[in-house]
Amino acid sequence: MWVLRGILLMLSFGICSAGICAAQAPLPQQLPNAPSPKNLAVVPSPPAGQLAAGPNLLTRQQAEQIALANNPRIQISQLLAKVQHQVVRERRADELLNLNGELTAVSANEASRISTGSLAASRLLEHAGMGIQLSQLITDFGHAQNLVASARLQEKARLADVEASREDIILATDQVFFHTIEAQATLSVAQQTVAARQSLVDQVSALTVAKLKSDLDLSFVQVNLSQAKLLQIDAQNNLDASKAALNEVLGYDTQTDFQLVEDDSGSLPALSSEPESLVVTALDNRPDLQSLRFDEQAAQKFSRAQRDQLLPTITALGVIGATPLGSSQYFTTNWYGAIGANVNVPIFNGFRYHAQAEEAALQSKAASEKVRRLRDQVVRDVKVAWLNANTALQRVTVAAELLKQANLALDLAQTRYQLGLSSIVELSQAQLQQTQAAIGNANARSQYGFATSELRFQMGVQP
Repeated sequence: MWVLRGILLMLSFGICSAGICAAQAPLPQQLPNAPSPKNLAVVPSPPAGQLAAGPNLLTRQQAEQIALANNPRIQISQLLAKVQHQVVRERRADELLNLNGELTAVSANEASRISTGSLAASRLLEHAGMGIQLSQLITDFGHAQNLVASARLQEKARLADVEASREDIILATDQVFFHTIEAQATLSVAQQTVAARQSLVDQVSALTVAKLKSDLDLSFVQVNLSQAKLLQIDAQNNLDASKAALNEVLGYDTQTDFQLVEDDSGSLPALSSEPESLVVTALDNRPDLQSLRFDEQAAQKFSRAQRDQLLPTITALGVIGATPLGSSQYFTTNWYGAIGANVNVPIFNGFRYHAQAEEAALQSKAASEKVRRLRDQVVRDVKVAWLNANTALQRVTVAAELLKQANLALDLAQTRYQLGLSSIVELSQAQLQQTQAAIGNANARSQYGFATSELRFQMGVQP
C-alpha cells in the first residue's frame, strides 16, 4: 500500500512539474547557515565627519578606541582626578609661607578710644601706613602633614577610578558590540528563513490548487511563514536598538549606521584551566579595588589628622612696614617691624575635636570593611565569569553539532513530506528546530567573545 502510494505521489509530482509547478522554485533542502565572519574584512574606522555617509565597517578594537576617546564618563573621571589634585595643593598651602600686603589710612578723633568690641588697642590715631605681614607654620605635630598625605592618597584613588572607568567603558563597548553582532546574525538567519518558507508556501499553494495537498497543509506553511516574518521584525528591531546603544557608548549624539565585523582569525581565545590564578591576578590588578585601598589609607591619615587637632600649633610671625603720615607724638619713627612666635594650645571647645577624631576613626574602619567586602566580591565575580566563559566555550562546539543535526533532520523531514510519509506538522517542527539551531550557532561565538571580555574585566586586565 505504501509503495503504491509513493508511486502515485511521484507521478503526481511529475505531472505538477510539467504543468502547474513549472514556474515554481524547488523545495529548499535546508535553511542557509549564518554568514561566516571569515568572509568579512577588517578596515580602519572612517573619520567622525564621514560617519553619516552610510554604513561603516567597525571592528571591536576600533569601537573600544572610539569609546575611550569620546565617551563622557572618561572625561568625567579625568576631571574629578584633576579636582582632587587641586585639593592636594589646598592642603599643602597650610604648610607654606603666608604673605599679605596691607595699606591702611585712618581718619579719627585724635587720641579717642574704642570702648566696645573685642580686646585690641583701643586708641584711635589719624595716620596712613603700609606694610607686609607674614606667618609660617613651624609645627602642628603632624596635623597638616596628615591632611596633605590624605589628600594625595585620595588623588591616587581618583586616578585609579579613571582606570576603572576606562575598563567599564571597554566592557560596555564589548557588550553592545557582541549584542549587535548577535542581532545582525539573527536578522540574517530570519531573512533567509522568510525566503525559504516563502518558497515552500508558493510550492504548497500550487500543489493545493492541483488538489495534491490539503488546505490544512497550506495553512500550516502559511503559519510558519508568518512566524518567520515576526522573527524578522523582532530581529530588525533588536538590531536597530543595539545600534542605538552602540552610538551611545561610542559617544555619538547622532545616529550612525555601522556594519560590525568580528575577528577574522578563526580561532577562539584560550581559557585558563582553573580560576585560582585568575583570582590572584584580579586582587592585584582590579582598579576599583586599588581605589578603595587608597581611600582606606586616606581615611587612616585623615583620622590621625583629626586626632592631631588636640595638639599645640606653633607659628612664626613677622611684620614690617612704614607710616609716612601720622602724629610724631605717637609715631616716633616712620617705619615699624617685628618678628615673633605664637603657640596655640587647644584647651576646650565643647569636645568638638574629640568628636571629629572619633568620627574620622569610625570612617576609617568603615573604609577597611569596604575593601574587605569588595575583595570577597572580586573572588566571586572572577569565578562566576570563568564558569560563564567555560560554559560559552562548550556551547560553541555543541551549537555547531546541533545545527548539523538540525540540518539533517530538516532534510529528512522534507524528503518524507515530499513522499507523503509524514505530515506538515513534522516538517514545521523540523523547520523550527533548524531556525533555532542556526540562530544559536550564529550567536555562540559572540557569546563566548563577550564572556572572555567579561572575564578580563573581572581580572582587571582589559587591553
